[in-house]
Amino acid sequence: MSHSYHVYILASKRNGTLYIGVTNNLAARIFAHRNLRGSAFTKKYRVTRLVHIEPFNDVRDAIAREKALKKWNRG
Repeated sequence: MSHSYHVYILASKRNGTLYIGVTNNLAARIFAHRNLRGSAFTKKYRVTRLVHIEPFNDVRDAIAREKALKKWNRG
């Protein structure tokens, strides 16, 4: 079964700035980030290294996971 949505985490470098997002076209989204067109945040902080992917069939589950990850403290 093919997954329609992905939660992904990008990093600027090891232990650097993180960006968490949801997409239904992972390849295009990562390409955009790497070419500094993904978001103003990733462009400003050069967050382009893909470090984690989680597949989901339902966008609601993907969004819930994204929100949970954004509350996570790597302390």
